[in-house]
Amino acid sequence: MSDVKMEDIISLCKRRGFVFPASEIYGGLAGFYDYGPLGVELANNIKQLWWQAMVRESDNIFGVDGAIIQNPKLWEASGHVAGFTDPLVDCKNCGARHRADHLAGTDSTDLKELKELLKDKACPTCGKKTLTEPRFYNMMMKTWVGPIEDDSSVAYLRPETAGSIFTNYENVRETMRAKLPFGIAQIGKAFRNEISPRDFIFRVRELEQMEMQYFIKPDMQKEVYENWRQFAWNFLIERLGIAESNLQWHEHDEKERAHYAAAAHDVYFKYPQGFKELWGTHNRTDFDLSNHMRVSGKDLQYFDEETKERFTPYVIESSVGVGRMFLAVLTNAYHEEEINGETRVVLKLAPHLAPYRVAVSPLLKNKPELVVKAREVYAMLKKEIGNVMWDDNGNIGKRYRRQDEIGTPYCVTIDFQTLDDNTVTVRNRDTTAQERLKIEGLTEGLL
Repeated sequence: MSDVKMEDIISLCKRRGFVFPASEIYGGLAGFYDYGPLGVELANNIKQLWWQAMVRESDNIFGVDGAIIQNPKLWEASGHVAGFTDPLVDCKNCGARHRADHLAGTDSTDLKELKELLKDKACPTCGKKTLTEPRFYNMMMKTWVGPIEDDSSVAYLRPETAGSIFTNYENVRETMRAKLPFGIAQIGKAFRNEISPRDFIFRVRELEQMEMQYFIKPDMQKEVYENWRQFAWNFLIERLGIAESNLQWHEHDEKERAHYAAAAHDVYFKYPQGFKELWGTHNRTDFDLSNHMRVSGKDLQYFDEETKERFTPYVIESSVGVGRMFLAVLTNAYHEEEINGETRVVLKLAPHLAPYRVAVSPLLKNKPELVVKAREVYAMLKKEIGNVMWDDNGNIGKRYRRQDEIGTPYCVTIDFQTLDDNTVTVRNRDTTAQERLKIEGLTEGLL
């Protein structure tokens, strides 16, 4: 990857069926996207990999799948009703709305500081210096539960998946007979009424999160925090194949950090728009369980049978967005190369992430004997591998270029020699090298 442009990623996603604008035939809707056939496969592979590493390979992390709409008291206790805000400015001339911190080029949400930084700024939409003073804007999406739309029926589409993790802490602890430390993980949709969604799927209004809250004794916080920081870094490099040169750490200063957080670090990835946040690790202290105890009246303290202590657990959070990880994987894998005087686009995805592991083709689709044999090989690989594509559209060179562009690691071609010796041509995506392999044992040669 070198200087990948966002327009290249967007074009590839639309052209090859990774991501489409939501309700595109009606002009779309800002901040909402649909994942196409290849995008669903890649996103599912990413989620399954995270779940495998986070839950299935752990002895003390358990999964939940909470409802998108919860009792609104949950969001009052978590501070979202009062404090889930971004700084906003309006343009008096054209009416456009903008994130004040984005316009000011800072991560600060201090209104006085933003006012000073923006005093001579023009509206990016119309160019007039007619911006209002910054003010806070709540990003939660509101709805109503039941037939009457009034204050008594107000509810919210969840702004994060962590809320139902905390309210299910005691349920999980009891049913799984869990002792500290233990974690609860969840993958699910969240909704944020972003002022200015932008950068394709990087900043959207409907997103999917992969979050894990790890409940610990307070004296464990430093060691556990560092462990989960390292987990994020290692996962990106070792499991997703992200180049380490595309990653860097960003530690939140006091202006960025949530008021309850004792520490916060983001792994930044080098997106087309620059290094931006990808994966967050946060020390949430005992803020969440303490507030849910206060508002609900339920006792969520933990009793340590060994020390006979009763205390409120601390929480270390590991949180990453599926869309941002998806975009990072695509950006990291995107390459333009010259081969035999021609430029090709190739997605060098790790094989276990690729939407299709193998593409099977007859050399010529108008030769029935080749097609019949190719269908046999395709059916065999489909049964044994699963994510296998049939491709007989265009000449073999065009097929190779198409499969390179969607990240398929191997192309298997059935030709006339196959009919004689039961071997096939296997082409490697990354090297373009070709070798002949026996159909018997072919699956093992592709995995």
